[in-house]
Amino acid sequence: MPRTVVAGGAGFIGSHLCERLLAEGHEVVCVDNFVTGCAENVSHLRDNHFEIVKHDITKRIELEGPVDYVMHLASPASPVDFLNLPIQTLKVGSLGTHNTLGLAKAKGARFLLASTSEVYGDPDIHPQPESYPGKVNPVGLRSVYDEAKRFAEAITMAYHRFHRLDTRIARIFNTYGPRMRLSDGRVVPNFIGQALRGVPLTVYGDGRQTRSFCYVDDLVEGLWRLLNSDVDTPVNLGAAFEFTVEEFAHLIIRLVGSDSEIIYKPLLTEDDPRARRPDTTKAETLLGWSPRVPLEEGLRRTIEWFRSRLSVEERAY
Repeated sequence: MPRTVVAGGAGFIGSHLCERLLAEGHEVVCVDNFVTGCAENVSHLRDNHFEIVKHDITKRIELEGPVDYVMHLASPASPVDFLNLPIQTLKVGSLGTHNTLGLAKAKGARFLLASTSEVYGDPDIHPQPESYPGKVNPVGLRSVYDEAKRFAEAITMAYHRFHRLDTRIARIFNTYGPRMRLSDGRVVPNFIGQALRGVPLTVYGDGRQTRSFCYVDDLVEGLWRLLNSDVDTPVNLGAAFEFTVEEFAHLIIRLVGSDSEIIYKPLLTEDDPRARRPDTTKAETLLGWSPRVPLEEGLRRTIEWFRSRLSVEERAY
């Protein structure tokens, strides 16, 4: 039975990944400090093959026994979170990546880094291929996340080249689905929560900026395929279609059956990407992967989850 460590395993994507790994016959160690992760996300996974370790990975990680895979998904991931937790975000991307790489090296394990489309910044090339080096403002408000992930990729490749560590890098684009927090601050929970409450949907900026949206089950399938591949350079994982934020707001209103209006406010941060869509040629060619869940189907599943959780989330946050 392979033993896999998932840093950030109690988070939105991490918890779905833990489920998949258990289904594939892995023993899973979920390491999380629960700053943005939630114990409830993994409470149903408690069995003999699943272990939760409460730990801040910016500090040295010590685990007894063998480890076959280390998957680093730990980080605040929404603008609200990384603007409220700027130092923690930088530390988990730098020290946290260093420590998880150190664990993989000590155990002789394969390492997978969950990076992000944010490494491309506000891109000049559209869609964004893995070869594009990005356009990031290193001193802007978003830089605490952008640069942390860019550093994480750099140190991962340094370990790969210098220590010959077996590594994988996934550049994850906008992902949505059940277990997102209502207070997450990203466009999907914001719009769904507002539509369910019947209050105006808040669009930041003019609404003409574009995003692509990938359902979490599809994203986890991509991570699984990448983990088991021999691709040791970054791979984009995301949906290869896009909507303007304004179009997306109207879609959410229709699917919820809400009479909410749309209001416009200034952007929360500078350097907000005007366009965001992955070139997924590499994932399609080398992993045989592309998203399968249609957007409206995925959104209906997500809306129903938020509908059932709305009062619980509001009490919690």
